[in-house]
Amino acid sequence: MITLLNVQKAYGAIPVLKNVNVEIAAGEVVVVCGPSGSGKSTLIKTINALEPIQGGAITVDGKNLGESGTNLPKLRSRVGMVFQQFELFPTMNVIDNVNLGQLKVLKRSKSDATKRSMEVLTKVGLEEYAERFPANLSGGQQQRVAIARSLAMDPICMLFDEPTSALDPEMVNEVLDTMIELAKDGMSMVVVTHEMGFAKSVGTRVIFMDKGEIVEDSDKDEFFQKPKTERAQAFLNVIKHN
Repeated sequence: MITLLNVQKAYGAIPVLKNVNVEIAAGEVVVVCGPSGSGKSTLIKTINALEPIQGGAITVDGKNLGESGTNLPKLRSRVGMVFQQFELFPTMNVIDNVNLGQLKVLKRSKSDATKRSMEVLTKVGLEEYAERFPANLSGGQQQRVAIARSLAMDPICMLFDEPTSALDPEMVNEVLDTMIELAKDGMSMVVVTHEMGFAKSVGTRVIFMDKGEIVEDSDKDEFFQKPKTERAQAFLNVIKHN
């Protein structure tokens, strides 16, 4: 479903991704972890063409992101993205926030969009909040609206960039529970997170990054029980003691 081949990315003279190679199949839940500044968020943004690359190639659903004829807005609608911040429009209520992409990109009618929006809001447990504005929601509720907004586009895959990092501790679980339900439904997911409990319980693979490189790409159980590198072991030791 998603292939990164020798992907290179730099900010000026500073390399951020170095010859990254990854293949992600349908139905996988791939957790990307590593220390701050290792390139995790940049990696996930390149999959949605939110960050341009300087070398290599990225293919999503059979389409090369770098080809001139690729319709990036349409392709992005097929790959949902949930950010650290909720990115909701404050002047729109919940239902209008979830409707917007369907109306503008998918060209659905207002009635069809609203029907789909209510379906996904029900899925994330927020159907009763459809008429509320973001300012009247908790952080966890706003993040679940952001997840619903992506789901409404009927994506083939969901990308999560540290979706719980901006939340108060008591709100983290409600977002993780929503993501766990998506995984149970078979949604393909790539998740940048420090929530190792989520990785252990839901992830199928773990990609560990450091200094712009993939240090390990392992089965979930193998990574946590017997990491291949000293660098990954050191990272896990720090996580265990925090």
